[in-house]
Amino acid sequence: MAHLLYLRVSGLSQSVEAQRQAMMQDGVTFKEFSDDGVSGAVLAANRPGFAALLKFARENDTIHVYAVDRLGRDAIDVMTTVKALLAKGVSVYIKGLGLIAPGVGELIVAVLAQVAEMERERIRERTSNGRDVAKASLAATGKTHRGKDSLGRPALADAAAVSAWRTDNKASIATTAKHFNLSDSTVKRYCSTPAAA
Repeated sequence: MAHLLYLRVSGLSQSVEAQRQAMMQDGVTFKEFSDDGVSGAVLAANRPGFAALLKFARENDTIHVYAVDRLGRDAIDVMTTVKALLAKGVSVYIKGLGLIAPGVGELIVAVLAQVAEMERERIRERTSNGRDVAKASLAATGKTHRGKDSLGRPALADAAAVSAWRTDNKASIATTAKHFNLSDSTVKRYCSTPAAA
């Protein structure tokens, strides 16, 4: 009987470490599978780490996850995944819920998966509404409703100035990055834009 830990974060800038630490508090030794930077929009079985976990899992093993939404893209995917695992004789443990058993446990997972899906949809709606309000305000006043000059992240430097300085000084990417206190990748991006040419 093996304890298998599945971790997932959707952004490459995020880390599974918080999930790992929370799960380690249970005092269980795990074989770990993870998907770093894999969107929750991808079906569970199509994620490389989760697919490897499914291939590895055997009868009497227990799969541990931090939250219901780690198990699938939406409520249907979560339920399909849980049913397939239970049918294979693999137990599913969800932090805060405990071991999911056939019957009532599956029903609880279905309800929680549906709630998680509804919350994701509400987040998408709020984000979209906020973006629309910001665009309208920017068009009307030159500033977003939060007083910013643009919709994206603020520029770290003027791309044209960075490119011009690099050209005038015949400087390398690294030297230019150091001069402007930027990353090499930012300098490359600024120096490759048509406006900076």
